[in-house]
Amino acid sequence: MKKYKFIVMLFILILWFPAFSQETDSEDSDTETLTADSDAAKIIVNKYRLGDGITFSAPDGGYNINLRGFLQTTFETRKYEGDDQFYSRFRMRRLRLRLSGDAWGGKVSYRLQTDFAQANGGDGELSGMLLDAFIAYKPVKGLTLSFGQKSTPTDNRELGITSNTLQLVDRSKLSSYFGSIREVGLFVDGSFRIGHTAYLRPSIVITDGDGSATFTRRHGGLKYGARINYLPFGLFRAYGENRGGDMAREVTPKLSVGTTFSYNVGISDRRGRESGSILYLNDENKEALPDYIKFGADFHFKYMGFSVLGEFVKTWAHVPSEITQRVRNDGTTSTDFSGNMKDYVKARMMLGAGYNIQAGYMFQNRLSIDARYTHFDPDKNSFLHNELYFNRNNFYEVGVSKYLTKSYAVKVQASVVFVDAEPGSKNVNSIVTKGNETLLQAMIQFSF
Repeated sequence: MKKYKFIVMLFILILWFPAFSQETDSEDSDTETLTADSDAAKIIVNKYRLGDGITFSAPDGGYNINLRGFLQTTFETRKYEGDDQFYSRFRMRRLRLRLSGDAWGGKVSYRLQTDFAQANGGDGELSGMLLDAFIAYKPVKGLTLSFGQKSTPTDNRELGITSNTLQLVDRSKLSSYFGSIREVGLFVDGSFRIGHTAYLRPSIVITDGDGSATFTRRHGGLKYGARINYLPFGLFRAYGENRGGDMAREVTPKLSVGTTFSYNVGISDRRGRESGSILYLNDENKEALPDYIKFGADFHFKYMGFSVLGEFVKTWAHVPSEITQRVRNDGTTSTDFSGNMKDYVKARMMLGAGYNIQAGYMFQNRLSIDARYTHFDPDKNSFLHNELYFNRNNFYEVGVSKYLTKSYAVKVQASVVFVDAEPGSKNVNSIVTKGNETLLQAMIQFSF
Protein backbone atom coordinates (compact mmCIF):
# COMPACT_ATOMS: atom_id res chain seq x y z
CA MET A 1 0.00 0.00 0.00
CA LYS A 2 2.93 2.34 0.50
CA LYS A 3 3.44 2.85 -3.23
CA TYR A 4 -0.25 3.81 -3.73
CA LYS A 5 -0.07 6.42 -0.94
CA PHE A 6 3.12 7.78 -2.50
CA ILE A 7 1.42 8.22 -5.90
CA VAL A 8 -1.61 9.94 -4.37
CA MET A 9 0.60 12.37 -2.42
CA LEU A 10 2.51 13.27 -5.58
CA PHE A 11 -0.74 14.08 -7.38
CA ILE A 12 -1.91 16.29 -4.48
CA LEU A 13 1.39 18.19 -4.28
CA ILE A 14 1.46 18.87 -8.01
CA LEU A 15 -2.16 20.02 -8.03
CA TRP A 16 -1.28 22.57 -5.32
CA PHE A 17 1.88 23.73 -7.10
CA PRO A 18 0.34 26.30 -9.50
CA ALA A 19 -1.84 27.79 -6.77
CA PHE A 20 1.23 28.17 -4.59
CA SER A 21 3.17 29.85 -7.38
CA GLN A 22 0.35 32.33 -7.95
CA GLU A 23 0.13 33.19 -4.26
CA THR A 24 3.85 33.71 -3.76
CA ASP A 25 4.04 35.91 -6.85
CA SER A 26 1.47 38.29 -5.37
CA GLU A 27 2.69 41.40 -3.57
CA ASP A 28 0.15 40.72 -0.82
CA SER A 29 0.80 37.01 -0.54
CA ASP A 30 1.12 37.19 3.24
CA THR A 31 -2.51 38.24 3.65
CA GLU A 32 -4.30 37.15 0.47
CA THR A 33 -6.46 34.03 0.66
CA LEU A 34 -7.71 31.88 -2.21
CA THR A 35 -11.40 32.73 -2.49
CA ALA A 36 -13.81 32.56 -5.36
CA ASP A 37 -13.37 36.33 -5.88
CA SER A 38 -9.56 36.42 -5.70
CA ASP A 39 -7.42 36.61 -8.83
CA ALA A 40 -5.40 33.61 -7.67
CA ALA A 41 -8.51 31.43 -7.62
CA LYS A 42 -9.63 32.29 -11.16
CA ILE A 43 -8.87 29.69 -13.79
CA ILE A 44 -9.78 29.20 -17.42
CA VAL A 45 -10.84 25.86 -18.82
CA ASN A 46 -9.40 25.70 -22.32
CA LYS A 47 -11.31 24.47 -25.35
CA TYR A 48 -11.52 20.68 -25.17
CA ARG A 49 -10.72 18.21 -27.91
CA LEU A 50 -11.06 14.48 -27.36
CA GLY A 51 -7.63 13.00 -26.67
CA ASP A 52 -5.92 16.24 -25.67
CA GLY A 53 -7.06 16.12 -22.05
CA ILE A 54 -8.53 18.89 -19.92
CA THR A 55 -6.36 22.01 -19.60
CA PHE A 56 -6.74 24.65 -16.90
CA SER A 57 -4.94 27.98 -17.26
CA ALA A 58 -4.44 31.16 -15.28
CA PRO A 59 -6.05 34.28 -16.77
CA ASP A 60 -2.62 35.86 -17.30
CA GLY A 61 -1.14 32.67 -18.77
CA GLY A 62 1.18 32.24 -15.78
CA TYR A 63 0.52 28.56 -15.41
CA ASN A 64 -1.23 25.63 -17.10
CA ILE A 65 -2.41 22.24 -15.84
CA ASN A 66 -3.32 19.36 -18.13
CA LEU A 67 -5.00 16.13 -17.08
CA ARG A 68 -5.32 13.35 -19.60
CA GLY A 69 -5.42 9.60 -19.79
CA PHE A 70 -6.06 6.60 -22.00
CA LEU A 71 -6.78 2.90 -21.84
CA GLN A 72 -5.86 0.07 -24.20
CA THR A 73 -7.59 -3.30 -24.14
CA THR A 74 -5.98 -6.07 -26.15
CA PHE A 75 -6.65 -9.62 -27.24
CA GLU A 76 -3.98 -11.99 -28.49
CA THR A 77 -3.84 -15.60 -29.56
CA ARG A 78 -0.69 -17.59 -30.24
CA LYS A 79 -0.27 -20.75 -32.32
CA TYR A 80 2.80 -23.00 -32.54
CA GLU A 81 3.55 -25.24 -35.51
CA GLY A 82 2.79 -28.87 -34.73
CA ASP A 83 0.45 -27.88 -31.88
CA ASP A 84 -3.31 -27.76 -32.46
CA GLN A 85 -3.91 -25.65 -29.36
CA PHE A 86 -4.35 -21.86 -29.39
CA TYR A 87 -2.96 -19.91 -26.43
CA SER A 88 -5.18 -16.86 -25.98
CA ARG A 89 -5.70 -14.09 -23.46
CA PHE A 90 -7.44 -10.75 -22.95
CA ARG A 91 -5.35 -8.04 -21.37
CA MET A 92 -5.64 -4.50 -20.08
CA ARG A 93 -2.44 -3.43 -21.82
CA ARG A 94 -2.30 0.14 -20.56
CA LEU A 95 -4.47 2.24 -18.23
CA ARG A 96 -2.67 5.53 -17.82
CA LEU A 97 -3.35 8.85 -16.14
CA ARG A 98 -1.05 11.82 -16.72
CA LEU A 99 -0.92 15.14 -14.93
CA SER A 100 1.38 17.78 -16.38
CA GLY A 101 1.75 21.52 -16.33
CA ASP A 102 4.00 24.54 -16.35
CA ALA A 103 4.46 27.79 -14.47
CA TRP A 104 6.27 31.12 -14.80
CA GLY A 105 5.62 31.37 -18.50
CA GLY A 106 6.85 27.85 -19.24
CA LYS A 107 10.16 28.21 -17.44
CA VAL A 108 9.25 25.39 -15.07
CA SER A 109 7.23 22.33 -16.03
CA TYR A 110 6.44 18.95 -14.54
CA ARG A 111 4.84 15.61 -15.31
CA LEU A 112 3.41 12.80 -13.24
CA GLN A 113 2.19 9.71 -15.09
CA THR A 114 0.94 6.42 -13.70
CA ASP A 115 -0.16 3.13 -15.23
CA PHE A 116 -2.79 1.33 -13.18
CA ALA A 117 -2.67 -1.68 -15.50
CA GLN A 118 0.93 -2.29 -14.40
CA ALA A 119 0.41 -1.73 -10.68
CA ASN A 120 1.53 -5.25 -9.83
CA GLY A 121 5.18 -4.83 -8.93
CA GLY A 122 6.75 -6.63 -5.99
CA ASP A 123 7.20 -5.23 -2.51
CA GLY A 124 9.20 -2.03 -2.57
CA GLU A 125 8.72 -1.43 -6.29
CA LEU A 126 7.36 1.76 -7.82
CA SER A 127 8.14 0.70 -11.38
CA GLY A 128 4.88 -1.21 -11.75
CA MET A 129 2.74 1.92 -11.39
CA LEU A 130 4.88 5.06 -11.55
CA LEU A 131 6.02 5.97 -15.07
CA ASP A 132 6.99 9.64 -15.15
CA ALA A 133 7.77 11.90 -12.21
CA PHE A 134 10.02 14.81 -13.08
CA ILE A 135 10.44 18.57 -12.94
CA ALA A 136 11.98 20.47 -15.85
CA TYR A 137 13.55 23.92 -16.05
CA LYS A 138 14.32 25.97 -19.16
CA PRO A 139 17.15 28.41 -18.34
CA VAL A 140 17.36 29.67 -21.93
CA LYS A 141 15.50 29.06 -25.17
CA GLY A 142 16.29 25.68 -26.64
CA LEU A 143 17.69 24.12 -23.45
CA THR A 144 15.80 22.01 -20.89
CA LEU A 145 17.09 20.50 -17.65
CA SER A 146 14.97 17.71 -16.17
CA PHE A 147 15.38 15.92 -12.87
CA GLY A 148 13.47 12.84 -11.79
CA GLN A 149 12.16 9.76 -13.57
CA LYS A 150 11.40 9.78 -17.29
CA SER A 151 12.07 7.88 -20.50
CA THR A 152 15.73 7.92 -21.47
CA PRO A 153 16.93 9.15 -24.88
CA THR A 154 19.70 6.51 -24.82
CA ASP A 155 17.16 3.84 -25.83
CA ASN A 156 16.20 3.13 -29.44
CA ARG A 157 14.00 5.72 -31.14
CA GLU A 158 10.75 3.74 -30.92
CA LEU A 159 10.82 4.01 -27.13
CA GLY A 160 10.62 7.78 -27.58
CA ILE A 161 7.29 7.41 -29.40
CA THR A 162 4.33 7.86 -27.07
CA SER A 163 2.43 4.66 -26.31
CA ASN A 164 -0.95 5.93 -27.49
CA THR A 165 0.41 6.78 -30.97
CA LEU A 166 2.22 3.52 -31.78
CA GLN A 167 2.03 2.51 -35.43
CA LEU A 168 1.32 -1.16 -34.62
CA VAL A 169 -0.41 -2.83 -31.68
CA ASP A 170 2.78 -2.98 -29.62
CA ARG A 171 6.42 -1.96 -29.79
CA SER A 172 8.99 -4.05 -31.63
CA LYS A 173 10.99 -6.75 -29.87
CA LEU A 174 14.06 -4.51 -30.27
CA SER A 175 12.52 -2.19 -27.67
CA SER A 176 11.70 -4.98 -25.22
CA TYR A 177 15.03 -6.80 -25.64
CA PHE A 178 17.41 -3.84 -25.19
CA GLY A 179 15.42 -0.94 -23.76
CA SER A 180 15.81 0.30 -20.19
CA ILE A 181 12.68 2.45 -20.81
CA ARG A 182 12.69 4.82 -17.80
CA GLU A 183 15.47 5.91 -15.47
CA VAL A 184 16.06 8.24 -12.54
CA GLY A 185 18.56 11.06 -12.84
CA LEU A 186 19.46 14.28 -14.66
CA PHE A 187 18.45 14.85 -18.29
CA VAL A 188 19.74 17.73 -20.44
CA ASP A 189 17.95 18.25 -23.77
CA GLY A 190 18.66 20.88 -26.41
CA SER A 191 17.09 22.00 -29.67
CA PHE A 192 19.06 24.43 -31.85
CA ARG A 193 18.36 25.72 -35.32
CA ILE A 194 21.20 25.39 -37.80
CA GLY A 195 21.13 27.36 -41.03
CA HIS A 196 17.82 28.04 -42.72
CA THR A 197 15.79 24.93 -41.85
CA ALA A 198 17.92 22.29 -40.09
CA TYR A 199 17.81 21.49 -36.37
CA LEU A 200 20.26 19.79 -34.04
CA ARG A 201 18.84 18.12 -30.94
CA PRO A 202 21.47 16.84 -28.46
CA SER A 203 20.78 15.12 -25.14
CA ILE A 204 23.06 14.28 -22.21
CA VAL A 205 21.94 11.93 -19.45
CA ILE A 206 23.36 10.92 -16.05
CA THR A 207 21.26 8.37 -14.14
CA ASP A 208 21.78 5.65 -11.56
CA GLY A 209 21.38 3.02 -14.30
CA ASP A 210 18.89 0.93 -12.30
CA GLY A 211 15.70 1.63 -14.22
CA SER A 212 12.56 3.00 -12.60
CA ALA A 213 12.44 4.19 -8.99
CA THR A 214 12.18 1.76 -6.09
CA PHE A 215 11.95 2.05 -2.32
CA THR A 216 14.72 -0.53 -2.00
CA ARG A 217 18.48 -0.14 -2.25
CA ARG A 218 19.98 0.79 -5.63
CA HIS A 219 23.06 -1.06 -6.86
CA GLY A 220 26.12 -0.32 -8.98
CA GLY A 221 27.42 3.03 -10.15
CA LEU A 222 26.12 5.72 -12.47
CA LYS A 223 25.08 5.45 -16.10
CA TYR A 224 26.36 8.03 -18.58
CA GLY A 225 24.73 8.52 -21.95
CA ALA A 226 24.12 10.89 -24.84
CA ARG A 227 22.03 11.16 -27.98
CA ILE A 228 22.11 13.52 -30.92
CA ASN A 229 19.38 13.90 -33.54
CA TYR A 230 19.76 15.85 -36.77
CA LEU A 231 16.73 17.14 -38.64
CA PRO A 232 17.91 18.44 -42.04
CA PHE A 233 14.46 19.50 -43.29
CA GLY A 234 13.12 21.21 -40.19
CA LEU A 235 10.74 20.16 -37.43
CA PHE A 236 7.93 17.67 -37.88
CA ARG A 237 4.35 18.92 -37.66
CA ALA A 238 2.22 18.12 -34.61
CA TYR A 239 5.13 16.48 -32.69
CA GLY A 240 5.42 13.90 -35.48
CA GLU A 241 9.02 13.06 -34.62
CA ASN A 242 7.76 11.33 -31.45
CA ARG A 243 4.56 9.82 -32.85
CA GLY A 244 3.78 6.77 -34.96
CA GLY A 245 2.26 6.99 -38.45
CA ASP A 246 2.09 10.23 -40.42
CA MET A 247 -1.20 11.53 -39.05
CA ALA A 248 -0.26 15.12 -39.97
CA ARG A 249 0.53 14.06 -43.57
CA GLU A 250 3.68 16.14 -43.88
CA VAL A 251 3.48 18.43 -46.91
CA THR A 252 7.27 18.42 -47.26
CA PRO A 253 9.68 15.53 -46.46
CA LYS A 254 10.73 15.39 -42.80
CA LEU A 255 13.65 13.34 -41.51
CA SER A 256 15.34 12.82 -38.15
CA VAL A 257 18.62 10.89 -38.01
CA GLY A 258 20.10 10.02 -34.63
CA THR A 259 22.76 8.11 -32.75
CA THR A 260 23.09 7.25 -29.08
CA PHE A 261 25.65 5.76 -26.70
CA SER A 262 25.55 4.83 -23.02
CA TYR A 263 27.89 3.28 -20.45
CA ASN A 264 26.31 1.74 -17.35
CA VAL A 265 28.84 1.27 -14.54
CA GLY A 266 27.89 -1.79 -12.50
CA ILE A 267 24.67 -3.25 -13.88
CA SER A 268 22.60 -5.44 -11.53
CA ASP A 269 20.17 -7.03 -14.01
CA ARG A 270 20.07 -8.11 -17.66
CA ARG A 271 19.85 -4.70 -19.38
CA GLY A 272 19.64 -1.92 -16.76
CA ARG A 273 15.86 -1.99 -16.29
CA GLU A 274 15.72 -3.30 -12.72
CA SER A 275 17.82 -2.98 -9.58
CA GLY A 276 19.40 -5.88 -7.73
CA SER A 277 17.90 -8.83 -9.62
CA ILE A 278 21.38 -10.19 -10.54
CA LEU A 279 24.26 -9.62 -8.11
CA TYR A 280 27.89 -10.76 -7.84
CA LEU A 281 30.52 -10.45 -5.09
CA ASN A 282 34.31 -10.49 -4.78
CA ASP A 283 36.51 -12.28 -2.21
CA GLU A 284 35.73 -9.56 0.36
CA ASN A 285 31.95 -10.06 -0.03
CA LYS A 286 31.63 -6.68 -1.69
CA GLU A 287 29.59 -6.13 -4.83
CA ALA A 288 31.49 -6.57 -8.10
CA LEU A 289 29.21 -5.96 -11.08
CA PRO A 290 29.70 -5.98 -14.86
CA ASP A 291 29.48 -2.82 -16.96
CA TYR A 292 26.93 -2.59 -19.79
CA ILE A 293 27.63 -0.62 -22.98
CA LYS A 294 25.03 0.21 -25.60
CA PHE A 295 25.22 1.91 -29.01
CA GLY A 296 22.32 2.81 -31.26
CA ALA A 297 21.62 4.48 -34.59
CA ASP A 298 18.20 5.25 -36.06
CA PHE A 299 16.10 7.44 -38.35
CA HIS A 300 12.48 8.51 -38.77
CA PHE A 301 11.04 9.75 -42.09
CA LYS A 302 7.58 11.06 -42.95
CA TYR A 303 6.00 12.52 -46.07
CA MET A 304 2.40 12.73 -47.33
CA GLY A 305 1.12 9.88 -45.18
CA PHE A 306 4.13 7.62 -45.76
CA SER A 307 6.46 6.89 -42.83
CA VAL A 308 9.58 4.79 -42.25
CA LEU A 309 11.35 4.04 -38.98
CA GLY A 310 14.73 2.27 -38.85
CA GLU A 311 16.78 1.33 -35.77
CA PHE A 312 19.97 -0.52 -34.92
CA VAL A 313 21.25 -1.45 -31.43
CA LYS A 314 24.47 -3.15 -30.34
CA THR A 315 25.39 -4.03 -26.73
CA TRP A 316 28.57 -5.19 -24.98
CA ALA A 317 29.62 -6.10 -21.45
CA HIS A 318 32.80 -5.65 -19.44
CA VAL A 319 33.07 -8.31 -16.72
CA PRO A 320 35.57 -7.59 -13.89
CA SER A 321 37.93 -10.47 -13.09
CA GLU A 322 37.45 -9.89 -9.33
CA ILE A 323 34.04 -11.60 -9.35
CA THR A 324 34.27 -14.81 -7.29
CA GLN A 325 30.68 -15.33 -6.05
CA ARG A 326 27.16 -15.10 -7.37
CA VAL A 327 24.10 -14.30 -5.28
CA ARG A 328 21.22 -16.75 -5.61
CA ASN A 329 17.56 -15.67 -5.62
CA ASP A 330 17.20 -16.67 -1.97
CA GLY A 331 20.14 -14.46 -0.94
CA THR A 332 22.69 -17.24 -0.47
CA THR A 333 25.96 -17.21 -2.41
CA SER A 334 27.80 -19.73 -4.56
CA THR A 335 31.26 -19.92 -6.12
CA ASP A 336 30.04 -22.30 -8.83
CA PHE A 337 29.80 -20.62 -12.25
CA SER A 338 29.38 -23.85 -14.22
CA GLY A 339 32.63 -23.24 -16.05
CA ASN A 340 34.11 -19.92 -17.14
CA MET A 341 33.01 -17.08 -14.85
CA LYS A 342 32.92 -14.36 -17.53
CA ASP A 343 30.93 -16.54 -19.92
CA TYR A 344 28.44 -17.29 -17.15
CA VAL A 345 27.94 -13.60 -16.33
CA LYS A 346 27.49 -12.63 -19.98
CA ALA A 347 25.02 -15.47 -20.54
CA ARG A 348 22.67 -13.74 -18.08
CA MET A 349 22.78 -10.39 -19.93
CA MET A 350 21.10 -9.07 -23.08
CA LEU A 351 24.12 -9.02 -25.37
CA GLY A 352 24.27 -8.84 -29.14
CA ALA A 353 22.90 -6.73 -31.96
CA GLY A 354 19.54 -6.19 -33.57
CA TYR A 355 17.71 -3.96 -35.99
CA ASN A 356 14.11 -3.01 -36.66
CA ILE A 357 12.63 -1.52 -39.82
CA GLN A 358 8.97 -0.57 -40.15
CA ALA A 359 6.98 1.38 -42.69
CA GLY A 360 3.40 2.36 -43.29
CA TYR A 361 1.00 4.52 -45.21
CA MET A 362 -1.89 6.46 -43.68
CA PHE A 363 -4.75 7.31 -46.02
CA GLN A 364 -6.66 10.55 -45.73
CA ASN A 365 -9.53 8.70 -44.05
CA ARG A 366 -7.06 7.77 -41.26
CA LEU A 367 -6.78 4.11 -42.24
CA SER A 368 -3.18 2.95 -41.89
CA ILE A 369 -1.48 -0.10 -43.41
CA ASP A 370 1.85 -1.00 -41.78
CA ALA A 371 4.59 -3.63 -41.82
CA ARG A 372 7.64 -4.42 -39.68
CA TYR A 373 10.69 -6.67 -39.73
CA THR A 374 12.91 -7.20 -36.68
CA HIS A 375 16.13 -9.24 -36.63
CA PHE A 376 18.58 -10.22 -33.86
CA ASP A 377 22.15 -11.49 -33.89
CA PRO A 378 22.86 -12.59 -30.28
CA ASP A 379 26.37 -12.94 -28.91
CA LYS A 380 27.61 -16.46 -28.23
CA ASN A 381 27.08 -15.88 -24.51
CA SER A 382 23.81 -13.99 -24.11
CA PHE A 383 20.42 -14.35 -22.44
CA LEU A 384 18.96 -13.84 -25.92
CA HIS A 385 19.44 -17.61 -26.30
CA ASN A 386 17.00 -18.36 -23.46
CA GLU A 387 14.60 -20.95 -24.94
CA LEU A 388 11.48 -19.83 -23.08
CA TYR A 389 11.50 -16.06 -23.40
CA PHE A 390 13.80 -15.43 -26.37
CA ASN A 391 15.71 -17.66 -28.86
CA ARG A 392 13.64 -16.08 -31.63
CA ASN A 393 15.68 -13.98 -34.03
CA ASN A 394 13.27 -12.98 -36.82
CA PHE A 395 9.88 -11.28 -36.53
CA TYR A 396 7.66 -10.41 -39.50
CA GLU A 397 4.57 -8.29 -38.82
CA VAL A 398 1.76 -6.74 -40.83
CA GLY A 399 -0.97 -4.59 -39.36
CA VAL A 400 -3.93 -2.36 -40.04
CA SER A 401 -5.17 0.56 -37.93
CA LYS A 402 -8.23 2.78 -38.04
CA TYR A 403 -8.02 6.13 -36.24
CA LEU A 404 -11.38 7.74 -35.50
CA THR A 405 -9.83 11.11 -34.63
CA LYS A 406 -6.73 13.05 -35.61
CA SER A 407 -5.78 13.32 -31.95
CA TYR A 408 -5.19 9.53 -31.66
CA ALA A 409 -8.02 9.52 -29.11
CA VAL A 410 -9.86 6.47 -30.44
CA LYS A 411 -8.29 3.78 -32.57
CA VAL A 412 -8.69 0.12 -33.45
CA GLN A 413 -5.65 -1.94 -34.44
CA ALA A 414 -4.90 -5.51 -35.46
CA SER A 415 -1.69 -7.24 -36.53
CA VAL A 416 -0.29 -10.65 -37.35
CA VAL A 417 3.27 -11.57 -36.32
CA PHE A 418 5.20 -14.48 -37.82
CA VAL A 419 8.07 -15.62 -35.61
CA ASP A 420 11.10 -17.75 -36.54
CA ALA A 421 11.79 -19.90 -33.48
CA GLU A 422 15.29 -21.32 -33.11
CA PRO A 423 15.71 -25.04 -32.28
CA GLY A 424 14.93 -25.78 -28.63
CA SER A 425 12.51 -22.86 -28.21
CA LYS A 426 9.74 -23.45 -25.70
CA ASN A 427 6.11 -22.42 -25.62
CA VAL A 428 4.24 -20.67 -22.80
CA ASN A 429 4.03 -23.99 -20.92
CA SER A 430 7.82 -24.51 -21.10
CA ILE A 431 7.41 -27.34 -23.62
CA VAL A 432 9.83 -27.47 -26.58
CA THR A 433 8.04 -26.45 -29.77
CA LYS A 434 8.24 -28.31 -33.06
CA GLY A 435 8.43 -25.24 -35.27
CA ASN A 436 7.74 -21.54 -35.65
CA GLU A 437 4.87 -19.56 -34.16
CA THR A 438 2.19 -17.10 -35.21
CA LEU A 439 0.70 -14.35 -33.07
CA LEU A 440 -2.54 -12.47 -33.74
CA GLN A 441 -3.11 -9.23 -31.81
CA ALA A 442 -6.03 -6.80 -31.64
CA MET A 443 -6.44 -3.61 -29.63
CA ILE A 444 -8.98 -0.89 -28.89
CA GLN A 445 -7.86 2.46 -27.45
CA PHE A 446 -9.79 5.34 -25.95
CA SER A 447 -8.27 8.60 -24.68
CA PHE A 448 -9.85 11.58 -22.98
